[in-house]
Amino acid sequence: MNLTKIKLFGLLLLLAPLTAISQVKNVISTHRVFPKVDKVLEFEKALAAHAQKYHTGDAHWRVFSIESGPDMGGYHITEGPKSWESEDARGDLGTEHQIDWNKNVAIYLTDRQSGGYAVYVDSLSTVALSDFSDKIQITHFYPKIGWNTKAISLIKRLKAAWVAEGSTIAVYASNASGPAQYTLVTRYKQGLKEKATGFRKPFKETFEIANGAGSYQDYLEDLRQYTNEVWSELLFMRKDLSSK
Repeated sequence: MNLTKIKLFGLLLLLAPLTAISQVKNVISTHRVFPKVDKVLEFEKALAAHAQKYHTGDAHWRVFSIESGPDMGGYHITEGPKSWESEDARGDLGTEHQIDWNKNVAIYLTDRQSGGYAVYVDSLSTVALSDFSDKIQITHFYPKIGWNTKAISLIKRLKAAWVAEGSTIAVYASNASGPAQYTLVTRYKQGLKEKATGFRKPFKETFEIANGAGSYQDYLEDLRQYTNEVWSELLFMRKDLSSK
């Protein structure tokens, strides 16, 4: 191997860690849509065909029905996980993709929709990004402006209790998608029976075991002081509408 090749090889070895870091797939994008009430069956058929034809690889779709809360009746489409670099390269997935969406899917939708990006936060989560479940609860957690550090502290205290009780929760931070938000996604690995009284110890008891006596009241006071709003909803996975 000549000197030039040795130098090139060394340079590639130095760049490899940087490339690996930049290509971390911890980004998801979400799109919420709401079909016309009399066109749900037609919409679901068209959505399934679209997802299975056009959404593969980093553009893979997981589709959920929204079962409670203000968006009940809507569909929550999650794309990814992907890297920001792959999102740069995604574009609109091509003209054929756009035509299929507009002519075969969007015709069954109302004008109501929302969407955004979020980044998985491993240090605040108790379950791996790719360890999914079919039934989830999304808790939307909105910190007040200027209090992000306090919000993270609140979630860290929650995480200690989640670990103690064995809850599987993925935490995401919104990115360029409206008000600052953390989404706490409880993945019910054993189904909704995990919500039943008696399935686990009372949360306050577990929280104080993990964080110390009197810590739950301190948590509630900080929650009132440093957050604008917290609300939750249930979603059910629709494998029949998702990418294969």
